[in-house]
Amino acid sequence: MSAHYYGLCQRHMGRAVEIRTLDGRIHRGIINRVTNNRVFLQPLGRRRGLGGFGYGGWGWGGFGAGIAFGAIASLAVLSLFFW
Repeated sequence: MSAHYYGLCQRHMGRAVEIRTLDGRIHRGIINRVTNNRVFLQPLGRRRGLGGFGYGGWGWGGFGAGIAFGAIASLAVLSLFFW
């Protein structure tokens, strides 16, 4: 299943997505970077530039929240009208 989400994330790089993880958490953001085992999201909305995630402005090392492919339960591409 991880290879499936890796391919989806690669195809939708730069697009707004909603990722639900196996523990029930929901992450919304723009796919900024994809590695072999993680996808990195730039957060959407008003909290975008406030730097709440740690080092590098709005995310770890400037890439945003990293989510492991093994933890992804579902991925949906968001339309522009959603946010």
